[in-house]
Amino acid sequence: MFFDHVTIEVTAGNGGDGIVSFRREKYVPEGGPDGGDGGTGGDIVLRVNEQDNTLQKYRFQRTFKAESGENGMGSLCYGKSAETLYLDVPIGTLVYDANTDELLADLTQKDQELLIAKGGQGGLGNNHFKTSVRQAPRFARAGGKGETRKLRLELKLIADVGLIGFPNVGKSTLLSVVTSAKPKIANYPFTTLIPQLGVVNYDTISFVMADMPGLIEGASEGIGLGHDFLRHIERTRMFIQVIDPSFSDFETVMDQFKMIEIELSKYQMDLLERPRLIAINKIDIADPDLVEKIKNEIEKQGFEVFLISAASKKNVDKLIAKTAQYISELPAIKIFESDQQVDTDKEDNLSDDFSILESDGYYQVKSDQWERIIRSINFDDYDSFHYFQRLIKRKGLEQALYDAGLKDGDWVKIGDMEFQWFDEN
Repeated sequence: MFFDHVTIEVTAGNGGDGIVSFRREKYVPEGGPDGGDGGTGGDIVLRVNEQDNTLQKYRFQRTFKAESGENGMGSLCYGKSAETLYLDVPIGTLVYDANTDELLADLTQKDQELLIAKGGQGGLGNNHFKTSVRQAPRFARAGGKGETRKLRLELKLIADVGLIGFPNVGKSTLLSVVTSAKPKIANYPFTTLIPQLGVVNYDTISFVMADMPGLIEGASEGIGLGHDFLRHIERTRMFIQVIDPSFSDFETVMDQFKMIEIELSKYQMDLLERPRLIAINKIDIADPDLVEKIKNEIEKQGFEVFLISAASKKNVDKLIAKTAQYISELPAIKIFESDQQVDTDKEDNLSDDFSILESDGYYQVKSDQWERIIRSINFDDYDSFHYFQRLIKRKGLEQALYDAGLKDGDWVKIGDMEFQWFDEN
């Protein structure tokens, strides 16, 4: 099975916690705070690997988590930041937010990278909270949580030329003689189950050719390989439609020719507007009169027809020369535009990043950042507690709670911490 779409979940690493530490050296009686900062959590990055041509590696493993940063240490030693976790994908992978169905990126360049989940920032050690009136802060900042995202990956192969046609008409043989690709070739239908790519070099022009799995009637409705095949021709700049008259009559060949057009138009109407050359293959074993009759009929419809034998390479050079001419004149491969920008520089901003849910005098603050603050506060320590009181005023949380209807005696919950509110006045 050609694995070309998958949903995965990624979680970046958490930031390491800053720590509470004080210098305790024999000849330094008033050493002061020396708690170091935590390290940054590992990011998760999608990276294009041109050696991959499917999403097979994500068939069984669907969840990925980066390492967390190390906690800070005494003597102002910082915790080690975690390594970035790279997930390789093929060229032509579209990345969607699985929850909103928004397109985040179209990865079409060799070694292209996309930061998809940012690691949490490292927490601050107690050294940062020393002031002229707070000489020995007994609290530090906890590390931030890494981002979690649910992604849908969809592969749409990038090829300049797509070989299309019914099963077993000789597309794989043609690809093998004009490129270094080694597709499976056999005399039975559906030899090709997954698209095969190869690079054609002609004169000073190089282009990518793809042998697409055989089209059958109803493919646009999902019959056979259906959409698993058709999605991969969306980016092709032109088509070579291969026809095999060796064991067919005129009516059968023309019916198959027309059916290909019908299936393309049903899937995506503009596919019929792309340049298309017709290659009547296996002329060395087909009835010459039948070949000439088919050629004349197709030319009446406005197509340029080439009579070839892929197996013996007869006239293949003429077909490739014409294809190279088209490629040199055609516009670039279609790139899908992102619906949104991925936020790769999210700041540790406490002023707006929260919401308040109220129910029967119970107020729950929903915020990853405020939960991080709560984990850092030592409520048994006077300085730490008053630092928290000042922080909720300065960052607007106190006023937001009042605006939501908070009164004396109501309960507030932030993360795992619950406390009863009493106005200090």
